[in-house]
Amino acid sequence: MSARIRAVFEDAGVRGWLHAVALDAPEATVDVDADTVVPMASVYKVPLLAGFCRLVDLGEVDPRRQLTLDPSTRTAGPTGVSILADPVTMSLRDLAVSMITVSDNASADALLDVVGLQRLAELLESFGLKRTWVRRGTAGNLRDLQSRTGADDPDAALAVLADNDQTDPVGVYEAANASASSPRDLTTLLRRLWTGELLSEQQTAFVRATMHRQLFMHRLASGFPHDGVRVAGKTGTFGALRHEVGVVTLPGGAAFAIAVFTLAARGDFRQPRVDAAIGEAARVAVDLLRQTIA
Repeated sequence: MSARIRAVFEDAGVRGWLHAVALDAPEATVDVDADTVVPMASVYKVPLLAGFCRLVDLGEVDPRRQLTLDPSTRTAGPTGVSILADPVTMSLRDLAVSMITVSDNASADALLDVVGLQRLAELLESFGLKRTWVRRGTAGNLRDLQSRTGADDPDAALAVLADNDQTDPVGVYEAANASASSPRDLTTLLRRLWTGELLSEQQTAFVRATMHRQLFMHRLASGFPHDGVRVAGKTGTFGALRHEVGVVTLPGGAAFAIAVFTLAARGDFRQPRVDAAIGEAARVAVDLLRQTIA
């Protein structure tokens, strides 16, 4: 079953990992090296969202609590609060929305500070995730990259990864050095979130609505270019890594949790063939699952 998907990855010039599962028939899966642990890049924001919402359910965090992010200390990034010139005050739940919908690094790191790395690790273990860990946020990743490249600032460090004439710094794509997970772990998380096993009805609805509002449509959603198909997702990008995880819901209501990780042979900032391959691989996986459960 996985040969067609491997061919998609090979045609795009990437190494790929995928897991897909039908929400209503969890025994129906598609697997391409799905237990391999891979650095998550910004996909780590989905486990963080789940952990945050569990703390809201437990009463340990007030989602309406206001937090001010100052430009002198907040995390850099290309979207959201990260790019603004002045201090911004938002509620924790609005930080969570910005973190997912536009992959806002500043909001994510602020929320991670609230949840805490150790508390998040405990929550992820309680969710049944065996191969998932969050070691640090985006600011920590950029500091680590600067250290490995010897660059003067985050932009210069990222430029080193994008330069195909330079050798990638040792360890930069090793799961042991990063926040990482496996495709199977992430579809397990998505399936349990969507079916309401992990959170209250209110927080489950919040997770669903927030992930449906993600603005990026060039990866998973590109494989389902029809208004009747709904895609709730979260992308992840770091150097040659291009990922997306999400839930695809067809017009008849059948829904599928999908995680696609890729590592390209090149580190260019723009890789439209790889983005399109993620959507195509997801479409093929859904087609295979529909044939299995028909």
